[in-house]
Amino acid sequence: MAYTTIDDPSAYFQTALYTGNGGSSTQVVTNDGNSDLQPDWIWLKNRTSARWHLVNDSSRGASYNIYPNEEDAEDVGGSGGNTSITSFNSDGFTLATDTGDGGWNEQGDSHVAWQWKCNGGTTSSFTESGGNPGGTIQTNTTAGFSIITTTGTGGNGGTIAHGLGAVPHLIISKGRSDAGAWSVYHHKNTSEPETELLNLAIDGATLDSPAYYNDTAPTSSVFTVKGSGDINGDNRTYVHYVFTEKQGYSKFGSYTGNGNADGPFVYTGFKPAWVMIRRTDAVENWIMLDNKREPFNVVTKRLYADLNNTESTSGTRMDFLSNGFKLRQSVGDINTSSGTYIYMAFAGHPFVSSEGVPTTAR
Repeated sequence: MAYTTIDDPSAYFQTALYTGNGGSSTQVVTNDGNSDLQPDWIWLKNRTSARWHLVNDSSRGASYNIYPNEEDAEDVGGSGGNTSITSFNSDGFTLATDTGDGGWNEQGDSHVAWQWKCNGGTTSSFTESGGNPGGTIQTNTTAGFSIITTTGTGGNGGTIAHGLGAVPHLIISKGRSDAGAWSVYHHKNTSEPETELLNLAIDGATLDSPAYYNDTAPTSSVFTVKGSGDINGDNRTYVHYVFTEKQGYSKFGSYTGNGNADGPFVYTGFKPAWVMIRRTDAVENWIMLDNKREPFNVVTKRLYADLNNTESTSGTRMDFLSNGFKLRQSVGDINTSSGTYIYMAFAGHPFVSSEGVPTTAR
């Protein structure tokens, strides 16, 4: 068995750090990974000021914003009517001016941009059929990632083809035309994950609800949606980010905390570049860490996907290792005794390359 099919994860995921220049001009943010990366999904956060997270993708178009820490509908431009991202470039993206408190290019503030490559913005269309929604899809089967837009039917049990050729391990769905939950399916969220729901915008524990993914496990070809207004309301519009694991590049797993400073080691099969963790059995925030904001161990700089808070360095300690991550603190949001956690992780380097060359620790 091959160790990995992706020797250079920077071809599909990169983190960029930049300082905002405010209203003075637009700003081109250029990636610095081994490979050029034209992003299709960009997640921005102001680290210095308490501003909303902001997500754009190349299927909806650069100027269309949604906000992970809020359940608001999609808008065009941010505060003050400004567009946030004006273009997806061959190795990065261009930011619009930020004269208000939009948070994407605020004068003198530190910002982070997490970026994933899909299919360069090239989509194909599919039509509504019975209770199955119609929409558009772009897919990268190498990276295990699809971006899908749909118009809802209001029917229960409608299916959406994801194009990955493998069972999805993570689905994040958000209504565009109307306010509503950020629905999250994670294949390790309890023993029956298709019956459960997490909301990216809030800190509540996992919820047993059929109102989103219809209590139906995704298959290698489709995932199923209920007629809920949050995911498949009649004539409402949605976007879905769908992932399947790729050995040496991505991992969507779970672990149980031990409540000890010598916390669990979590094997991913790669040196992490980005990790998001969520406790599922209690009220806790979504914790986001990466190797750009914290290039050396111990990793402490966290942002919260469900909050507009500034970057924090208290309460989270872990090491990014050559083949996973190690918890270094007893705290509720990452490592309480018997607490159950899910995580999403993307690689900086596979543990062992396709040619059998191991990576080094940090």
